[in-house]
Amino acid sequence: MLFPVGNKMPEIQFPSFLYVALERKGPWREEGAPGRGAGAGSSGGLCLPCLTQHLHRAKLRNPTGEGFPAPAPPGPAMDSTTKNETQPALLPVSSCPGPEWPEQQRAEQLARGAALKWASGIFYRPEQLVRLGQYRSREVQRTCSLEARMKSVVQSYLEGVKTGVWQLAQGLEAVQEAREALGQARGLLRGMAEAVQALEPLREQVSQHQQLQALSQLLPRLRAVPAAVAHTQSLIDAQQLLEAYVSLRELEQLQEETWESLGDLELPIFEGLGPLSEALGQAVEAAVGAAGQLAREDPALLVAAVRVAEVETGRTTSLEQAPRDWRQRCLRALQEGLERVHFGTHLLPGPGALAGWLEALRVALPAELATAEALIAPCCPPHYKVVQLWAHTLHSGLRRCLQQFMEGPELGAADAFTLLHWALHVYLGPEMMGSLELGPEADVSQLEPLLTLENIEQLEATFVSKVRANVVQWLQKALDGEVAEWGREQEPDTDPSGFYHSPMPAIVLQILEENIRVTSLVSESLQRRVHGMALSELGAFLRSFSDALIRFSRDHLRGEAMAPHYVSYLLAALNHQSALSSSVSVLQPDGVASGALAPVEAALEELQRRICRLVLEALLVELQPLFMALPSRQWLSSPELLDDVCERTARFCRDFWRVRNPAVQLLLAEAERTVVLQYLCALMQGRLVCRGADERNQAAERLQHDAAKLQDLFLNLGLEESFQCASVLLTLRKLLNLRDPTMLGLEVAGLRQQFPDVSEDHVSALLDLRGDVSREQRLAALSSLQAGPQPSPSAGRRALFSLVPTPTPAPSSCLPSGPCA
Repeated sequence: MLFPVGNKMPEIQFPSFLYVALERKGPWREEGAPGRGAGAGSSGGLCLPCLTQHLHRAKLRNPTGEGFPAPAPPGPAMDSTTKNETQPALLPVSSCPGPEWPEQQRAEQLARGAALKWASGIFYRPEQLVRLGQYRSREVQRTCSLEARMKSVVQSYLEGVKTGVWQLAQGLEAVQEAREALGQARGLLRGMAEAVQALEPLREQVSQHQQLQALSQLLPRLRAVPAAVAHTQSLIDAQQLLEAYVSLRELEQLQEETWESLGDLELPIFEGLGPLSEALGQAVEAAVGAAGQLAREDPALLVAAVRVAEVETGRTTSLEQAPRDWRQRCLRALQEGLERVHFGTHLLPGPGALAGWLEALRVALPAELATAEALIAPCCPPHYKVVQLWAHTLHSGLRRCLQQFMEGPELGAADAFTLLHWALHVYLGPEMMGSLELGPEADVSQLEPLLTLENIEQLEATFVSKVRANVVQWLQKALDGEVAEWGREQEPDTDPSGFYHSPMPAIVLQILEENIRVTSLVSESLQRRVHGMALSELGAFLRSFSDALIRFSRDHLRGEAMAPHYVSYLLAALNHQSALSSSVSVLQPDGVASGALAPVEAALEELQRRICRLVLEALLVELQPLFMALPSRQWLSSPELLDDVCERTARFCRDFWRVRNPAVQLLLAEAERTVVLQYLCALMQGRLVCRGADERNQAAERLQHDAAKLQDLFLNLGLEESFQCASVLLTLRKLLNLRDPTMLGLEVAGLRQQFPDVSEDHVSALLDLRGDVSREQRLAALSSLQAGPQPSPSAGRRALFSLVPTPTPAPSSCLPSGPCA
């Protein structure tokens, strides 16, 4: 069919029942056919058979077809007004039957819209309405099939209900029959209970008759029970344990028979069996507790006690009594007896007696283990493991005693050391638990450590603290004895070689070295502790020694306590320092870092510098008055002033040879340097100004002469020329002997090359000594200090001019501040 012109779709009028079905069921579509319109092909649409079924149901409700208008013939397209009049209006959503749920209402609205769109697509042309009959017949067939299936299901349900009702009727009949049978049985039971009550007096009479019959049969044996109890007690007292146990067993067997025959009735005649059994158990326990003595004197008694304990342990009785576990009592008795013999309270040592007690244990414990293995083990069953029991019991008892010592009063140094050495070495050594004669039965590998780590830490701390107190006391006594000798009228003692000597360094090192060495017998940790303590106390001793020297020097110089041989004892102290320095390495045990001695070595070097300083101060006291007249006119013309200096210096240093090398070389070098510094200080004071070339020549010659005198002096005293610094006077001589003042810059530059610490003040003082240097020449010479080449560094060069102030108020400030400063 062709559409009219203008592509206008012809208006189709659907029957009213179709609208009603569409309004109620919502969207639908034809099976197997693509839909048309907006709702075609949607998964939520209504299928074509469903639409047919709905139409059929509507027809059944209106079989006459009333209200179903006939399809209108095709004609011109209707306008919108006509179309709205011919199509019935859809009912509102709220008019649909069913529960008013928002989701359901929305779903119905969507379904109606989709159904209208689908129907408008399927019945787009009037000739398609012819297929409504086919849809109706298909729905009729489907409805009939559903009704037949429902009828079949309902029929099967009705048959099952019928069967269940019949079974319930049968069960009711069975329950009623059982109820009647239970009623009959209840009546029979009532009758039997009455009969039993009637027979109860007869039963009691029968029971009493049986008890009297059994008692009459046992009466002869029961009469003998008191005598048997007394006999058994006598056997126990006589330590005939096996016979006593047999007698006790017979009595207990008679007690069991009587108890069973009389119906659990206990007779008073057997009341003595309980104490008798306990007495036998105590006898067995006492015999086992003295196993060590019995194994030597009466092994049969020990074997009897063990056999009784073993037999009794495995026995059970019909009486309501707790089992007697005599085996455990025997094992406890073995342990308690062993501990009582060796670790009883009366055997524990008092203060200071620990070493003797441990020595006694060192002998007794191995002997005890040997006795257990040779004598006691054969008397006991193998499962007693006597050797292992002995070893573990001795170990636990000893461990408990040592714990008591640790918890008691603090031990002394000797006791702490003895206990540590004994526990860590002797106890586990070949003489005791590590003996090769001790077999594997002892199982000593499973023993706990005799001392815990906390115990070892406590003992080591105690030992170190006690030893520290003793060392402090000993060192103080040694120092006090040395200080007391400084004020004597005699010179210090000397050794065969003539050097000043004192036993103090040897005493100090011996005290410390012996304490370090003896701790190596205990443990490395204790040795490290004592080593650190020894070095610490040695450092404190050196500081105390240095302080004592300072007090000694102060009192002497102030005149409070004049020492006749002040310098000699300072030289002796320098020898003490040398002895300590050369022997301090003995305090270095193997395995300790070499840097541990660095603080002590630094303290020794500081002590050496302090002693040298004190000696040089005494030398300055001797020389200061002589240098007050130098330089002068008298100095230019006569060598007497320096001769006095050399004589005084030689007399002061005459005992330096009693100082050992290398300290004597250091002391001579410092003394020579002190003299040269005092000489330079005198030159820089500006006391002399040369008046002409002749005086400058005299001053130059005097410098050369004095340098030679000083060099010869200290060479004779034993100082090597390479350590002397008097050559600086020869350099100054060149500066004074220079005839052309314009060449002073070169000499000054050379002076700076040799002595980098020379300053402008020093050069100015020397130029003032010349007396012929103009202002311009002075400035030129001073400028050469900065303009000249930088001095080459020298590792062995020491400061000299920097220690010479210009001007200085007093020569005493020229004391050197070098190694001995």
